[in-house]
Amino acid sequence: MNDTLNDTVRERPPTRQLDEAECWERIAAAPYGRIAATAAGEVDIFPVNHAVGDGTIVFRTAPGTKLLELTIRHRVAFEVDGASETEAFSVVVKGDAEEFDRQAEVFEAERLGVTPWAPEEKDRWVRIIPSEVTGRAFER
Repeated sequence: MNDTLNDTVRERPPTRQLDEAECWERIAAAPYGRIAATAAGEVDIFPVNHAVGDGTIVFRTAPGTKLLELTIRHRVAFEVDGASETEAFSVVVKGDAEEFDRQAEVFEAERLGVTPWAPEEKDRWVRIIPSEVTGRAFER
């Protein structure tokens, strides 16, 4: 690294930890996130459209690998990240995923406005109940 670049890196403030409220704001504002799940010793990562409701992350899905993995092993990680001209951030939520289908819960979830990007029908609902929410941000 040249001296000018070294000076620029040294002048930037250090990475800062986001408090939980900032993490939830960034999760809610993100257009999509990624869910990491495991089954049969394999780790898979899936992009999902999501919404925040009552301290949980809600998304729609279809029957298939993602839903099967969440049924077998409920522990998941969910991540959103982003960057602007001046800042980059990452938020990670660890918790348990559960499918739900009670009509009152589905109605509340539908009111959150989760609209899948993929053309397939996404008629199954999943929520992530967090046990840990962490995030960090740094100037670019």
